[in-house]
Amino acid sequence: MHISDFVHALPKAELHVHLVGAASADTVLALARNHPGGPVPTDEEALRKFYEFRDFRHFITVYGVVNDLVTTGEDIRTLVVGYAREAARTNVRYAELTISATSHLRAGIAPGELVEALAAGREEALAEHGVALQWIFDVPGAWDRDWGMTSARFAAEHRPEGLVGFGLGGFESDSPRAKFREAFAMARDAGLHMVPHAGETTPPSEIWAAVRDLRAERIGHGVSAVRDPELLRHLADEGVVVEVCPTSNIRTGAVTSLDEHPLPRLVEAGVPVTISTDDPGMFHTDLDREYLVCHEKFGFEREDLAVLARAAVRASYAPIELKDQMLKEIDAL
Repeated sequence: MHISDFVHALPKAELHVHLVGAASADTVLALARNHPGGPVPTDEEALRKFYEFRDFRHFITVYGVVNDLVTTGEDIRTLVVGYAREAARTNVRYAELTISATSHLRAGIAPGELVEALAAGREEALAEHGVALQWIFDVPGAWDRDWGMTSARFAAEHRPEGLVGFGLGGFESDSPRAKFREAFAMARDAGLHMVPHAGETTPPSEIWAAVRDLRAERIGHGVSAVRDPELLRHLADEGVVVEVCPTSNIRTGAVTSLDEHPLPRLVEAGVPVTISTDDPGMFHTDLDREYLVCHEKFGFEREDLAVLARAAVRASYAPIELKDQMLKEIDAL
């Protein structure tokens, strides 16, 4: 079996992927054509150029502009089902989609409409594409302007079926992780898992803050951890999972090149690592490609890739029956 066939055959769980950033070019173009004259191009070639990011701040700006196109519950359902359709092509069986709920509320989608759209999309994703979905509601950085309390209250009061985690994204340097302590405590009290981004474009101190102040169970990106040996030991000893998104890190400028990417050093240090796409529609990637990057650039062989696939299943908040089935299928390859 060729390595690309092996990668494709792996049953995959994706734990770090954003709903709007996952939208295919066709979906974004359709949304843009519903808002003619806006900043998002309505031509595919122009959209590709629009997705050429100068740096991380520029990426966040572009993401926000595309996010503003999502103004109805039907848009949400379309995005959810669209992600499932694309994910199924790479044998993703389960995913935890990150939703910046408050940004959709600001766009005029009513709370009930958002919850209903997620439910409808989730049902269709499983029925039509065989992809089981659950949700992570995240704080879109400083955009909430109240250190995540609006997001936490919405998650607690309007909790849709399948909501399992509470996250934190956005531009890190103006959003110190410790400032979100109260919001994460509220979400934790509501029974949600703690899965913030940290250390994508900031020093290891922000990963420490995510672990200590936010009680992170998983860390989104976390690539700067390799600069702190004590932190690496802590993540490994405590089993704090780092969700690594190689292509994303290059496209946003968080990491200079794949040759410099910290993923192999994280693995060598014994840190539990999973692989995800982050924003596959914007970064022109998919989960098969991310696993192949691990093979082609980092020298990971089949068993190494299977270890990554197992780690994602085990670190997920999927039902135990689905976890067991996926692990059996991975072991059988």
